[in-house]
Amino acid sequence: MRERALIADLLAPLATHRAARGLTDDAAVWLPPLGREVVLTHDVIACGTHYLPDDPPSDVAWKLLAVNLSDLAAMGAEPVGVLLGLTLGGHEDDDWLRGFVAGLGRALTHFEVALLGGDTVRWGGAAVLGCTAVGQVPHGCALGRDGVRVGDAVWVSGTIGDAGRGLAVARGEAPHDKRLLDRYRRPNPRLALGRALVGTATACMDVSDGVLIDAQRLAAASGVGIELDLAALPVTGDCDEAERLIRATAGDDYELLFTAAPDAELAALATAKVPLTRIGRVVAEPGLTVLGAHGLITPARLGWEH
Repeated sequence: MRERALIADLLAPLATHRAARGLTDDAAVWLPPLGREVVLTHDVIACGTHYLPDDPPSDVAWKLLAVNLSDLAAMGAEPVGVLLGLTLGGHEDDDWLRGFVAGLGRALTHFEVALLGGDTVRWGGAAVLGCTAVGQVPHGCALGRDGVRVGDAVWVSGTIGDAGRGLAVARGEAPHDKRLLDRYRRPNPRLALGRALVGTATACMDVSDGVLIDAQRLAAASGVGIELDLAALPVTGDCDEAERLIRATAGDDYELLFTAAPDAELAALATAKVPLTRIGRVVAEPGLTVLGAHGLITPARLGWEH
């Protein structure tokens, strides 16, 4: 399929937002509401690294959108629209493209996000799919990583490690489990929770590379330390300490890791409809400390690093 046909026949019908200008121009034009700050993020997913070559193209589109919206969620932002940069390889034929765009349309509708524009190109290597997500937040209210305070409690949403188990299912290394497979292929960015955390959380980020390495990054951004209780980590089902450590380093969870005052009132966050678990505390000594059943644990690795 030629680029002109891809844009005109498949993508343009999705670009209904006024800012997209029907994908007929070289750029979108959007005026933020008065008193709002623009929040921008850009992530890429690569075939063979972030998704498998035989993953359904509709799920690939979902994941591309979701991982970028997760960054907006971590900032407490409301998503507005996205621009796509699709570097396609030899694997993506016309049927793949139609499946991708169909999945993209469903994801855009589900997350109430507009397609604003982008670009496509084809080359001889593996596909690399980029997305720039645009969001908005009230002036001065964007969450960040640098507000952690000594004495804060450390919280995480949802469950940790399910996506890593879903990857094993996708690779044929574990029995089929649709729920785990969906956790890997179709992550759910915690957009409502992110917005609800504004004014309550002192710092926030999403868990993309593993809760341990991301907790270390959160601590480093504020020059403090985080002490995590491995037994408190919310996981699906029963598992021993060794398995908990595997799940804590698996990545691809796209849950929110945040800090808040120890006496912070979190009951109002129930509107986000996602469970929250207190997993640690903030200390003065910089770095990450992981506590197990018998004391300090020194993990061989903290998570995924490119």
